[in-house]
Amino acid sequence: MKSAYELAMSRLEAKSPTVKISDAQKAELAEIDSLYESRIAERRIFLEGEIRKADPISREELVRQLASEVVRLEEEREDRKNAARGGA
Repeated sequence: MKSAYELAMSRLEAKSPTVKISDAQKAELAEIDSLYESRIAERRIFLEGEIRKADPISREELVRQLASEVVRLEEEREDRKNAARGGA
């Protein structure tokens, strides 16, 4: 007899089967993560240096710019990862 958890997992698997990814896809996903982590770190280092040097008014604008660039890069990374997974 199956537990409630096993039944729920069976129903979930039936509705949306688990997608298997190949070793090549895993490597590509890891490469994408590495690339975007380095891009995000690069922007953080640059803009945080500028933030330290800036006057209070410019500082707020640079903080907003940093936040928007990080969000943009993370969205771009997820788009590339979805494409690498085969458009899933």
